[in-house]
Amino acid sequence: MLLSLIIAVAINNLFILLFIKVGTGMQWDWFVQFFPYSLTPLYIFIFIFTFLVLTRGIVKDLITLERGLQIISEGDLSHRVSIDRQDELGRVAFNINRMTERLHQQILNEREIEKSKMEMITGISHDLRTPLTSIIGYIELLRTNSFQDKEEYTRFVQNTYNKAILLKKLLDDLFEYTRLTSVDSRLDLRRIDLFQLLDQLLFEFEPIAQENGVQIVKTIGDSPIIMVIDSEKIARAIDNLLMNALKYSLKPGTICIRMKTDYEQITIEVENKGTPLTQDQEEKLFDRFYKVDHSRSSEGIQTGAGLGLSIARNIAELHRGTLMLNHVNNVFTFQLKLPIAPLANTVS
Repeated sequence: MLLSLIIAVAINNLFILLFIKVGTGMQWDWFVQFFPYSLTPLYIFIFIFTFLVLTRGIVKDLITLERGLQIISEGDLSHRVSIDRQDELGRVAFNINRMTERLHQQILNEREIEKSKMEMITGISHDLRTPLTSIIGYIELLRTNSFQDKEEYTRFVQNTYNKAILLKKLLDDLFEYTRLTSVDSRLDLRRIDLFQLLDQLLFEFEPIAQENGVQIVKTIGDSPIIMVIDSEKIARAIDNLLMNALKYSLKPGTICIRMKTDYEQITIEVENKGTPLTQDQEEKLFDRFYKVDHSRSSEGIQTGAGLGLSIARNIAELHRGTLMLNHVNNVFTFQLKLPIAPLANTVS
């Protein structure tokens, strides 16, 4: 507007000088008398014309902006306002596009969460229904005395008990997962000898491994490693890794457990050789309720809900650590890394 005013004044003054010179030189008395009355309309016309010429680009971009907002308001969040300017209008267009992108991403995230919830409900229903159906079936056989002898009766009771234990484990895994992913999840941090904790877990795990034809090879040293951790949760994470290795190890086979220490972190590795995974399977391995093809499972080991690795990773992240998989030449190495530095809310 200021620029239009300056241009209009300059052109108007130029016309005044030109018209006065022409009118005086040609002795047009009527023109000289009439000309002062035309100055105001002439100035207004020059100002409006100059203003429209200078603001034509801005008006065009405003129309583009208005059309873009209308398209976005109608639900097309993939649309972007195409205005390439470096002024305030350009920043408005940039912020509109950024707002639309964030809104679009938020909607996609909500849809993914909703899809995940449905998959979670489907997975829970399927995993809980299978052992529950078996329990009801065996109890019905026992209730109607549909067994031939004492041996078959004992087998029915044992199978019912095994299915009940599996059902409890599924519920425990589900409860643990929901507790770990809750915003109120807290750690019971205490000073623990990690070496002693790991050694005790391997002592309890070794007979189970031997029953399934798997040998345990441990390289964990013999020195105490004092850390501030939630011992119950870390034990759960390590146990999940051990049971996962036992399920999917080639039989007979070997599971190697190593513990390494450096200045910043402790690394616990659980390594086994098994059936290779595809890239897609490997990427989904830590997803909740994801299970690899059942043909890889050991027949003598009960199948879980597909939460073991997801729970282990959540526990690691709660301790500001990581859980990663290294898969090379059919050898699976899970690395649980925990920082040595204590957490802020340490409990002595």
